[in-house]
Amino acid sequence: MKKETSLFELFWTYFKIGLFTFGGGYAMIAVIENICVEKKNWITHDDMAELTVLAESTPGPIAVNCGTYVGYKLRGFWGAFFGTLGVVLPSFIIIFALASVLDRLIEIKAVASAFAGIRIAVGLLIISAAINMIGKMKKTAFSVAVLIAACILMLAINIFSLKISVIVLMLAAALAGLLRLAFTNKKAEPSGGKDGAK
Repeated sequence: MKKETSLFELFWTYFKIGLFTFGGGYAMIAVIENICVEKKNWITHDDMAELTVLAESTPGPIAVNCGTYVGYKLRGFWGAFFGTLGVVLPSFIIIFALASVLDRLIEIKAVASAFAGIRIAVGLLIISAAINMIGKMKKTAFSVAVLIAACILMLAINIFSLKISVIVLMLAAALAGLLRLAFTNKKAEPSGGKDGAK
C-alpha cells in the first residue's frame, strides 16, 4: 500500500515550486507536472490535463488552483490548505521583501539583463508545457480541429491586435464540446415508433 503523503511534504513540495519557478502559473505547469506526475506519482497525466483546464476555468492564479486541487485530492481540506499556502508563501515573502527596493533593482544593468534571460526561459517553459499537453492529448478529429481553430484565432488576434479575451476562446471551445456531445447523444438515441417499442 502506498504511504500517505504528509502535510509537510505537500507544503514543502509546493513551497519549492513557488520559490524557484519564475514566470507565473503557465511557467509552473511544466514544473508541477514533472514533480507531481513523474516524480511523486500524486496524479496522472490525464489528471494534470484536466487540472490545467479546471484551474484555468476558475478564478485565481493557475498555480494556486493546482496546489489546492492536488492537496485536496491527496489529503482533503488540510491538504488543499497546505498545498495552497506552500505555493503562495514564497511569492508573498519575496514581494514583501523587495517591494521597497524593486524599482532601484531594475535600474541595475546586471539585474535587468538577468530578468531578460529569465523571460526567455519562462517562454520556453510555457512552450514545453503546451507541447507535453498536446502530446498526451487524445487525438480525435474533434480535438485536432479545435486545436487548429484555436491556434488560428490566437494568431489572428495577435497579428491584428484584436481586443478579444482568451476567455471568449475557452467558452467557444466549451460550446463546441457541448454541441458535439448533444449531436452524439442525438445520433445514439433509438428511433421511435415500432422500433423504439421493441
